[in-house]
Amino acid sequence: MTIVRAMLSRRTLLGAALAVAALPRAAASQESRDPASQEPTDMKIRMIFNGRTMTATLYDNSSARDFFSMLPLDLKIEDYAHNEKIAYLPRKLTEEGSGPFANEKPYDLCYFMPWGNLAMFYADYHHPGLIRLGRFDEGSEALHVRGEFPLRIEPI
Repeated sequence: MTIVRAMLSRRTLLGAALAVAALPRAAASQESRDPASQEPTDMKIRMIFNGRTMTATLYDNSSARDFFSMLPLDLKIEDYAHNEKIAYLPRKLTEEGSGPFANEKPYDLCYFMPWGNLAMFYADYHHPGLIRLGRFDEGSEALHVRGEFPLRIEPI
């Protein structure tokens, strides 16, 4: 009985030591999967409207992955306020783990949670309720063209 307890204690101790050693690695992999991550991914998209093409790189967060899974999409892009264009998605995106972000910049691609629409900013902005999905890489000057147009969004 004493030998069994000693073996059990050693196994328990060894298991605990291995778990503690693996913990930092698991935490590091979780950091890269932060739901509000602003890290670029290989998820790239093309947006086409009014004979113009824009490209964007999506970030590593659950909302961006959900958006990417919906592509391709045919929507309508329209002006909103003085600093953005919007397009309504066919359904709301997951908001799991979303959180506030800072360093808002023109040419961010965001999701506006209350309305369930894409928000494509071409000027300074700050608004609660946004999840940043990514950032435009090329062709973002198209956002400055005023009007309402059919919009095609597809993966690259």
